[in-house]
Amino acid sequence: MSTVLHTPPQPPAPAPAPAPAPAVDDLAALAARHGLTVSGARPSLPEYVRQLWARRHFITAFATAKLTAQYSQAKLGQVWQVMTPLLNAAVYYFIFGVLLGTKHGVPDYVPFLVTGVFIWTFTQSSIMAGTRAISGNLGLVRALHFPRAALPISFCLQQLQQLLFSMGALVVILLCFGVPVGVSWLLALPALFLQFTFNAGVSMVMARMGAKTPDIAQLMPFVLRTWMYVSGVMWSIDKLAQNDSLPHAVKIALAANPAAVYIDLMRFALIDSFHASQLPAHVWALAAGWALLAGVGGFIYFWKAEETYGRG
Repeated sequence: MSTVLHTPPQPPAPAPAPAPAPAVDDLAALAARHGLTVSGARPSLPEYVRQLWARRHFITAFATAKLTAQYSQAKLGQVWQVMTPLLNAAVYYFIFGVLLGTKHGVPDYVPFLVTGVFIWTFTQSSIMAGTRAISGNLGLVRALHFPRAALPISFCLQQLQQLLFSMGALVVILLCFGVPVGVSWLLALPALFLQFTFNAGVSMVMARMGAKTPDIAQLMPFVLRTWMYVSGVMWSIDKLAQNDSLPHAVKIALAANPAAVYIDLMRFALIDSFHASQLPAHVWALAAGWALLAGVGGFIYFWKAEETYGRG
């Protein structure tokens, strides 16, 4: 009888220890050695400005295309660019000028009102468009590489083009109500430049906020409507400031309101009955200060989040 010897089973050989993961510093050095960079990394501020300037033709072409397409489906086409602020002015004239009596004591009230409506609409539309500049164009943001600030700036440029197109109707209204053409009309150019800079800066702030929280676009109409009511669009801030019962701090806040500053500058430039005494003190310095604060501050605020747009 044979004896069968059973060899006890051998334990399995231990698995080789996993190789240690390369350190982050090693990966960074490897990427740098082969010329690799982070996708969508934020460039330096001077480089960002250079890239934005290099795409200036895209900005103007994009603004023009958006303006053309805005009313392409309407039968009256771009006539609505003029009709919309004029209809708003007619409604405001009936409610505020006639029913509430704000036209009393204001010379050339119709030119006063129409100028305020046109200039306010420029600011309102620029900020609303800027709020949706990133969140409403995610396909473009994710598909192409370009400085994202080009979007809110192009939307502001679109609104400036629309305002300039509408200024023809404003000039006709001024002439029909006896406002003469004067040398002071040239002051409208620097006033519009400062307002455009201010609008672009605020639009970039709202574009960054809207990219993170798209629902803010639903809130902005209420904020802008409130801002309009305190900006002297339908009534005279100078006349209200003569009321002794109004606190001095409120008078200063109303006069320094940037929207009111740009509106009154345009009224001073275009309406001969609107005198310099109705403007706040150091109005040009105030207008330039608001433009510098909003323009530079808004641009830097937007640039700091450049690499986050279109992600998530």
